Amino acid sequence: MRKPSSLTDANFPSAREDMFENEMDMPPAYRLAFSDQDFLLKEELRGVRFHLELQKPEMILKEHGVQSTIVVFGSARFLAPEDAAEALKIAQEAGDPAAIRAAKRDERNSHYYEEARRIGQLVTEHSSHCEEKERLYVMTGGGPGIMEAANRGAMDAKGKSIGLNIVLPHEQFPNPYISPEFCFRFHYFGIRKMHFMLRAKALVVCPGGFGTMDELFEALTLIQTGRSKRVPVILLGHEFWRQAINLEFLRDEGVISPEDVNMISVVDSAEQAWQSIVEFYDLNTGRSNAC
Repeated sequence: MRKPSSLTDANFPSAREDMFENEMDMPPAYRLAFSDQDFLLKEELRGVRFHLELQKPEMILKEHGVQSTIVVFGSARFLAPEDAAEALKIAQEAGDPAAIRAAKRDERNSHYYEEARRIGQLVTEHSSHCEEKERLYVMTGGGPGIMEAANRGAMDAKGKSIGLNIVLPHEQFPNPYISPEFCFRFHYFGIRKMHFMLRAKALVVCPGGFGTMDELFEALTLIQTGRSKRVPVILLGHEFWRQAINLEFLRDEGVISPEDVNMISVVDSAEQAWQSIVEFYDLNTGRSNAC
């Protein structure tokens, strides 16, 4: 007979205690439902998997006291300046004009990697002076390019950062700069995007493609419709964004409201992006350790 070992000991055994080592050797019907992977992967249990994918990062972030994030979006294809320079050298040695043009473009765009790395540093340096409940954590999609850069910047500043990776047909591995305890992997895009917004106090959006646009417009839709509180949405890179999107055109066509144009701001440097966040939350209080 099981007896409590103390006044605080639970009367009922935990699910972990009820599992036994050789359970996988038992017939499928006999396995506990929560330890039967074949059962959990059935089509009918998609809703359960949604819930698990929502809960796992949520519980871990709560356990670590993570309440506020600065989310950095941007292309997975942008290279670090040193990698872009090496790629250009290789292309020039090969003598392929198309490869040289692409490499020069990549070298030109590599400054966005540097800016994303810098924003990761700025956010993390600020938070190093804060109490746990007031810290800001860099959060990215966990992959290469801009995502890697922002996580790398947080590591440069000796802080922790979060990566929300996604299962893709072409394998995408998490970048090495994410804090291991905050390196998550998702199956469902929708749940991943919810986690981007759950704790976001600002979004810094570097140039990117379909994925970046999807994340940006999902956030704008949630803010526009009042499903999310307004937070700064900061686009980094006038040259790129003035051609990529045109909110003034949407306003003039009557498909968004005039005030919707003010939902975003556009800057050209990490320092300007960080200053926008500082001003929005009035973080400049005249004290060097103000949060």
